Amino acid sequence: MEHVARLARLSLTDDEAERMVGELSGILEHVEDLAAIDLDGVPPTAHPLPLVNVLRADEVGPTLDREEVLAAAPDAADGRFRVPRILDAP
Repeated sequence: MEHVARLARLSLTDDEAERMVGELSGILEHVEDLAAIDLDGVPPTAHPLPLVNVLRADEVGPTLDREEVLAAAPDAADGRFRVPRILDAP
């Protein structure tokens, strides 16, 4: 157990190490049970349940008036928002 704790960079007290030995043994037993299951013919999956798109459908709707939006902008020119330059031009 000390080796595993060192690999995980854990400092365990003797009581913690003793408790972890029992927990790790239980985990390894469970993994052995899973490894014994016959999975021939079972396709690999990323999720146990089929997933469906939960997003709403894209539909064209009313939009904001460009001139009204640009009129509220702190700085606009040529039908666009003006923002400070953040990259140097080559």
